[in-house]
Amino acid sequence: MMSALCPEAMSDADRLVENLRHVPVRLPRELEVRQLCRSLSDLLVGEANLLSLQSPQIVCGDIHGQFEDLLHLLELGGSVQDHRYLFLGDLVDRGKNSVETFLLLAALKVRHPAQVSLLRGNHECRSATRSYGFYEECLSRYGSANVWRMCCRVFDLLPLAAIIDGNTFCVHGGLSPDMQRLDELRSLDRCLEIPERGVIADLLWSDPQEAPGWAASPRGHGKLFGGDVVEEFTRANGISLICRAHQLAKDGFRWHFGQLLVTIWSAPNYCYRCGNKAAILRLNSVGDYDFEVFEAQALHSKPQPRKLKKRCRQFFL
Repeated sequence: MMSALCPEAMSDADRLVENLRHVPVRLPRELEVRQLCRSLSDLLVGEANLLSLQSPQIVCGDIHGQFEDLLHLLELGGSVQDHRYLFLGDLVDRGKNSVETFLLLAALKVRHPAQVSLLRGNHECRSATRSYGFYEECLSRYGSANVWRMCCRVFDLLPLAAIIDGNTFCVHGGLSPDMQRLDELRSLDRCLEIPERGVIADLLWSDPQEAPGWAASPRGHGKLFGGDVVEEFTRANGISLICRAHQLAKDGFRWHFGQLLVTIWSAPNYCYRCGNKAAILRLNSVGDYDFEVFEAQALHSKPQPRKLKKRCRQFFL
């Protein structure tokens, strides 16, 4: 169960949301970040590895520090007071404003804990953020690595997956050959750096493939899994749909395996150069869902250095 927060924490979160959602954005001071991370940690330690959620939910894929697009997503989705949001991870790295992105979502979670659910992605860890931007951004914005360390301690506490209405499984990456039943998730120790292999690594790193069965992933972590694996897993667990993120979808979402699995991508014009659309999934009730597709905000149209204009790979770490 979620811990109750004191009124002061709620008031502080309100102020942070106000400062982050309105131009000019006022970045929280380091002390404010420390207090926010402490309040969020108090909530997350009371959440299970596998969240049990009810529809309606707005399911969101990778954000990757594209703060202006996150603000647009929240406008499209509707107020957090009136709508429940589930973010599938990869909130930070690669984009220009990972600090604002994570702190806004953290503040919204603290202020509206029953309305916002945050899952861990493969980028919510120390190793990825040291290599793909968040660490350097924290150094640049705050002059030290303190904020990065605080956020990484929160990353360790993020839940691994969610089940909506008992039949829609939501996870950042995919499935694991070492996990056949959802109940097996409940006994995992998630409060650590993402391991290089095993169930947690697979959940955050794996991808679907056209071939049947399991295969090694070219990413170096996780696995590739086929439609037969998905069919067996959904049948064994009474699941009708798997929602995941982790891979760029040019149209914002992509179906796999006869609509048993869907990839959702919520970072339009990824890395400010890929030209892709983005989407959110509105899961209205059991079996009733629709996608809302959107494009990048105007700032993406600013000229980019020529060295950035290169072909986008099929998927990104």
